[in-house]
Amino acid sequence: MKKLLNNSYVCHTLGVIIVTLILYLCSGYTHRLPTTVINTLWLTVGCYLLVAAILPKITTYLLVERKYYILPVVASVFTLTMIIVFMTRIEYSRSILLFGAILCFIWFYLTALLRQESQRLVLFAIPNFDINSLNQRGRVRVIELKAPYDIANIKGSLVVDLHRNLSPEAEKFIADCSLNNIAVFHAESIREMLEGKVQTKHLMENAIGSLQPNPLYMTFKRIWESFIIIVTFPITLPIMAITAILIKLENPGPAMFIQERVGQGGKLFRIYKFRSMTIKEAGAEDKFATAEQARVTRVGKFIRKFRIDELPQFFNVLKGDMALIGPRPEQDSFVKQFEQEIPFYGYRHMVKPGITGWAQVVQGYADDTESTSEKLAHDLYYIKNLSFWLDINIVFKTIRTMLTGFGAQ
Repeated sequence: MKKLLNNSYVCHTLGVIIVTLILYLCSGYTHRLPTTVINTLWLTVGCYLLVAAILPKITTYLLVERKYYILPVVASVFTLTMIIVFMTRIEYSRSILLFGAILCFIWFYLTALLRQESQRLVLFAIPNFDINSLNQRGRVRVIELKAPYDIANIKGSLVVDLHRNLSPEAEKFIADCSLNNIAVFHAESIREMLEGKVQTKHLMENAIGSLQPNPLYMTFKRIWESFIIIVTFPITLPIMAITAILIKLENPGPAMFIQERVGQGGKLFRIYKFRSMTIKEAGAEDKFATAEQARVTRVGKFIRKFRIDELPQFFNVLKGDMALIGPRPEQDSFVKQFEQEIPFYGYRHMVKPGITGWAQVVQGYADDTESTSEKLAHDLYYIKNLSFWLDINIVFKTIRTMLTGFGAQ
């Protein structure tokens, strides 16, 4: 059974049949099904197939266990389906659709556990690098090849450090693998996928071209992010209004905090946030947020934990100064300091800064040069792999961050 489920087509065909059959048997109808039940069964099948298509995409750029994304993806797909159905007035059974969502989650989770080993990336390595550095990660199995190299021994993909010297035999073997449609990975690329960051110490100037984002996707990104903001205004605008009132009631001063930050191309823009601290004295020097915790108000602690203080930046996104997802914008004084201390720091300004980003959901808050250097490595990884599916991955991680408070400052 386990071997059978390793085939994705077989696994999902069985999944659709089992989920649909259980829903049919539990519907209480034995003869002709009413339109509401038929529509619900079709909606469930559609949701199942959509989840099956999204899960592999969302983990493409990071070697993570798929099971951790099943619940948020299933919940998002079925919630979106219910919203569309409500707007289009399609007749359906809410209870059956919710039960279908539960069944889909159970099936995807159980099969993910059973298929865990088969979904592990298997690589065959020419041993010109530290193989154990990849094997220790658990999500990748690296098998060392012995000379003379034989293409018949490759049962997966090939990994090699392309920046180190190779023997003529190894170079010919790599070329033969490419000609036979065997994927060849650079060892550093696998390490980036495992760690979710670019090694800035080894970043070559000729590799900067790979950091250029796709202009077509950047246009699409602007459209879908603006659409999401506008659609969620009926929920977010009342929250903003209540937050502004609470800030004014607790502490004198403006509800909004406006500050200049560095945006795309190094240009300055004015960022909007809800004020979470007492008013700073005029002329006081800029500090990291963690150095000024004593000034945080009670309302400020709450809105920071759940990222409510960032909601006014929706207007920065609509203005075009920011994106929903991207590297967090820093103050100009910090940027000038880090550009002197951290190589390639300026390259994080190749894209618009974001309300949330890869570094925020993976690393958390940075408050010194060392942690900022680590943050840059994550930012450059995001820019290098920027895509719709990586953005969706960050959306799900951001939801987790908002619920747990991880990385919130």
